[in-house]
Amino acid sequence: MSGSSLFKMRLVHLDLKGAPPKVSYLAEVFPLFHALGANGLLIEYEDMFPYKGHLRLLRAQHAYSPSEIKEILHLATLNELEVVPLVQTFGHMEFVLKHEALAHLREVAFFPNTLNPHEAESLALVGAMIDQVMELHPGARWLHVGCDEVYYLGEGEASRQWLQQEQNNKARLCLSHVKAVASHVLARHPATKPLVWDDMLRDIPEDQLSASGVPQLVEPMLWDYTADLDVHGKALLMEKYQKCGFRQLWAASAFKGATGVSQALTPIEHHLRNHMQWLQVAAHGPADTLQGIVLTGWQRYDHFSVLCELLPVGIPSLAVCLQSLLQGGFAEDVKTRVENFLGMPSLEITGFTSEGAASFPGSDILALVTQVGLHLRSSVDEMLYRDRYVTGWFSSYHRRRKLIHPVMIQHIQPQALR
Repeated sequence: MSGSSLFKMRLVHLDLKGAPPKVSYLAEVFPLFHALGANGLLIEYEDMFPYKGHLRLLRAQHAYSPSEIKEILHLATLNELEVVPLVQTFGHMEFVLKHEALAHLREVAFFPNTLNPHEAESLALVGAMIDQVMELHPGARWLHVGCDEVYYLGEGEASRQWLQQEQNNKARLCLSHVKAVASHVLARHPATKPLVWDDMLRDIPEDQLSASGVPQLVEPMLWDYTADLDVHGKALLMEKYQKCGFRQLWAASAFKGATGVSQALTPIEHHLRNHMQWLQVAAHGPADTLQGIVLTGWQRYDHFSVLCELLPVGIPSLAVCLQSLLQGGFAEDVKTRVENFLGMPSLEITGFTSEGAASFPGSDILALVTQVGLHLRSSVDEMLYRDRYVTGWFSSYHRRRKLIHPVMIQHIQPQALR
């Protein structure tokens, strides 16, 4: 069975909370996404969305303008890529709750990641965010509302008091907020179905999940980015969700950004194995349950972390993963197809180096990052931390103060210029 029949929707995730691409670059790369087999985009705007009015403080200085958002959507349409916007509404709210004006809406006062679900103002805030995003995405069939990794839920003062009541627990607290957010989406945008990440739902008992009303409101996205994911366990989880009343499910894999918070080069073999496992899940799980798969490409682990692999660096991995899903595996003929798409003479799956220059959009960035990551960084580290002249006379202390003994320049300069 071909992968195309297992996953009818294949969305590429654009994580814009770090190194967001210029619109001109997206114009170059969207045709490649389409050619490789993608038919949709999950766009996680975070602070790159042009929020306005009382939400203007959420937008980054270099956020896309409304006209640029419209151009991105136009480019997506031209390349037959259906856009699903993503708005975080519970966890991963750092870009919102870092602001002093909104800090009072934190679940735990010291941590800006999780929204306090007890405050009416919290729901009003995420409702306004959703409405502004939907205003620029009219006709979107789905809206992803996040709700993953809601760390420290139940640890705020209001939650502690609420949890003291006998019938209350963290699962109920989580479900009540998800239900409120989803209800807002469906009330204001009835043609749009909310999607949620599934990790906060996994361990909730079937009876509680069924009784919550959430399964009738949202479609969960089962995510697992590991190379050895538990296929049988995922099939059982899908069955559980079906029993609880969820009509459609989604899968989420990763083509980059899931193997190290500061990863610079993409380990293609890891991501290929991840997708091979997801193909097994789709083949062995309940029939016709998976609506599609999102190939996530994380750019930061959270709002405050460093960048992991840049989008151009991850494109060979994306090509391998998309084609593997489409063809149902990664045989030699699929590898040849990928190399032709990328204009790459020989693609290396198990390492970080590939022979010859590639010609896909952004391939020059990949070449530079590879040069720095595999060659320049190690030689610079060797010089900075092991050369006696540098450690003795040109240490970080000296460099910060721009001080050096002139005699030492003749020892250091020849090595620096090699």
